[in-house]
Amino acid sequence: MFRLVVLVALSVISSFVSSQQNRIDIIGDDAPALAQFGDYTIGVRTLEIVAENRIDIINTPRGGDTAYYDRKLMLEIWYPADLQGAEPGTQYQAVTRNPEITATLTGRAVRDAAPLRADGPYPLIIISHGYPGNRLLMSHTGENLASKGYVVVSIDHLESTYDDQQAFQSTLYNRPLDQRHVLSSMAYISSQPDRIFSNMIDADNTGIVGYSMGGYGLVNNLGGGYSEEIIDGFMAPPNRLLEEHATSNPDYRNNLDARIKAGFAVAPWGMNTGFWRAEDLAGIGVPTFYLAGDQDNVAGYEDGPRAIFENAVNSDRYLLTLHEAGHNAGAPIPLPIELDNEENEEFAGHYTDENWDSVVMNNIMDHYVTAWFDFHLKGVNREEYLSFVPANYEERLSLEHLTIGQ
Repeated sequence: MFRLVVLVALSVISSFVSSQQNRIDIIGDDAPALAQFGDYTIGVRTLEIVAENRIDIINTPRGGDTAYYDRKLMLEIWYPADLQGAEPGTQYQAVTRNPEITATLTGRAVRDAAPLRADGPYPLIIISHGYPGNRLLMSHTGENLASKGYVVVSIDHLESTYDDQQAFQSTLYNRPLDQRHVLSSMAYISSQPDRIFSNMIDADNTGIVGYSMGGYGLVNNLGGGYSEEIIDGFMAPPNRLLEEHATSNPDYRNNLDARIKAGFAVAPWGMNTGFWRAEDLAGIGVPTFYLAGDQDNVAGYEDGPRAIFENAVNSDRYLLTLHEAGHNAGAPIPLPIELDNEENEEFAGHYTDENWDSVVMNNIMDHYVTAWFDFHLKGVNREEYLSFVPANYEERLSLEHLTIGQ
């Protein structure tokens, strides 16, 4: 009996400690100005949507008939809320890079709070994680932007999350489609008078944050069709199905969504493996902010995000480089305490960087995300933040700007 009581007590203490330390809303003393939370209190809801009759890449054999299925996407939605006297704060149960371990995260949102319609509709931000990842990997950005007057929707990409990771070909095919389907679904939900988010979302002013494979899908949705050479490559989905997203497909550009007004690509993957040529990237016409680490050994740097930035000559664009940072620059939440041990050292690397503190990187990212979307989706002048790096980071960051034709 004594041993049981002790174990229960230790379990309660451990849960309390982890929930206090796994905060997604920490703003450091040296954080850039726009990393601070905004004036809105935040609600959060979880919603499942379905993309009906989508091609089932996993069960489509090479040379065989195309299989179809209904593709379910779980969403985490943050939004300006009327807390009606409730105290801010909630916990998120997040499956980690070790899918056998679930971390308890703590933030400022209130679960299922009433939406604040008075100042709406609000611009829509879609967050798209890497491979693998999940909808809570960039929850720091979700809460932060919602506090500034955005509806933020983060996707669990089926067959690409920590606990249901499947063949890479599914992610290659589905990522652009998932992003557009979420946009259309949220626009429809907002248009319905009997829905919880009715009249809350200005889908005509949509921005997308894409990290790694999320950035891969984002670049495609901004107008960067995939190269013809990659369609039959060894990584590609079967039966030339990737042609749907390729520059060579005459219908490709007709399938893009003009409601996407700005993109924020963090370490976008694909350039270093041949998914784009210069002429493909010239098809991008949507303003884009690129964030990358110059020591990225997954997406590359000179042959990765920097090359995308330099070749997207028909768009207004910025490149923020975190010097000495790797692939995890900016996007992932800080390492959950549940993985901070020797047994999970390999999994922990999914959240950490050798040379940067994660909270510092999160704050930097959320500062620039705010400046970028405020400017392009709300028309707020943020030139002072988009023209310079914060004084205390001048030696660790570089910011470049190219306009159309450059």
